[in-house]
This record gives sequence, structure tokens and C-alpha cells, in this order.
Amino acid sequence: MTRQVFHTSGLDVDASTVTVGQELSLGGDEGHHAFVKRVEVGECIDLVDGQGLRLVCEIVSAARRGPQLRVGEVVAEDAPAPRIVLVQALAKGGRDEQAVETATEVGIDAVLPWQANRSIVRWAGPKADKARAKWEGVALAAAKQARRAWVPEVLGAVDSRSLARWARGFIAEGGAVLVCHEEAVGTLSALVAERSQQLRECVGIALVVGPEGGIDGDELDALTRVGATPVLLGPHVLRASTAGPVAAALVGAAVGRW
Repeated sequence: MTRQVFHTSGLDVDASTVTVGQELSLGGDEGHHAFVKRVEVGECIDLVDGQGLRLVCEIVSAARRGPQLRVGEVVAEDAPAPRIVLVQALAKGGRDEQAVETATEVGIDAVLPWQANRSIVRWAGPKADKARAKWEGVALAAAKQARRAWVPEVLGAVDSRSLARWARGFIAEGGAVLVCHEEAVGTLSALVAERSQQLRECVGIALVVGPEGGIDGDELDALTRVGATPVLLGPHVLRASTAGPVAAALVGAAVGRW
């Protein structure tokens, strides 16, 4: 049976200090979630901190307020490499959140919210903080569903000008930026086949996905000027919710993460 995964935020101690054999209490939202999920005495679950720590625990007792646990194993998982960042344009209808959810399950390591020129959704003022927190919740839930010990980081939102500056810095540090665009000449599948070794040696790979209206010419020009490469995902135009996960899967397979 696949072990269910919960976050260490519900523990009554600092997860980084936990040792094998120690007994713990899982409370708060995570403890309630465990109760709702009907964990049973004798069942084993995983607790993850989102930064690579995984605690394999046995349920000693179960209650509405949360279970009591005994730690059976402490595992520190290495960060996946190269780092995959999804640059996701804000999109209407919750499609951007769907992209974050599915791409997290696929294996991205960070997501950069992008206020593209053609984005209908706007993050401004307190709404930006609330929206970012919602993306963080989506990423955490998806990571738990996928049984990941690493939870993708949700970075601060950028506009198109800031994105070009971010891309320049990312490339200067040894990363590659691939812009998913329907008018690109070369396909992503061909690029990863030709440059798989080079991509494996990158410190990170950023995948840029536009909104429903697409990436406009000025944005594409600005990104290509700083060294980004436009790529075509395939013969069909994908929604904002599916382009990122598809690109992440292709790249993940090419660099040996799948």
C-alpha cells in the first residue's frame, strides 16, 4: 500500500531535530487531514518538510485532533537536478492554478508567476499576496499527492520587463530559458534530443508559458535578446493549463529525471 504523505508543519517539534524511535504528535490542519483520511493504528505514513526531509512514521494512536506517531526512518533526499522552473503566465478560469498543480506532480522545482501583457487576470496589492499564497497551497497539495519530499517554491510575481531581466540573470548563472511559442521553428522534443547532455549540465531550465492570448511580439523579442530559445511543443495549440506540464515532462525525461 502506498504511504500517505503529510507535511511536518503539524508536528509539535522541529522536524530537523527528529530521530529514529522518537514519538511525535501531528496536529493542526495536517493532523485533521490525517483524521479525515482515516489513518489507522499500525499504518505507516510519510511526513515531509518540502525541503527534502522525509520521516517514515508508524501510527501509534489515532484521534480527531491528530495521530501519535513513532519515527521509523529519517531520510534526507537530494534536490533534483537540474532545477526546473515553470514561468507561468497568469490565466483566467483557474487555468494557471491547474498548470501549477499538474506541473508539480510532473516534477517542477519552482514556479514564477508572470503578469504577461495579454494576461486578463491581474495581481495587484493585497490580492497579489493572497493569490501567491493560493498557488503555494496548490503546490503543497500537489506535492503531497505526488509523494514528493521537495515542494516547489512559488516566487514573487513579475511583469514582462522584469521577466526579461530575470531570464538574463538565470542564463548568466548557467541556466537555459525555453519559451513555448506556437510560431517557433524548432520543436522542444527536437531540442532536448539534440542538447540533452548540455541541458543535463545546466544549473536550471526555465520553461516560459504565456496566457490564453499568447506571448506578444515584444515579449518574445525581449526574451530572445537575453538568450532565451523559442520552442514549439507540438502540432496542436495547448491551453495555458497544459503547456507547462507537457514541457516539464519532455524536459524531465531528457535530463534523466524520469
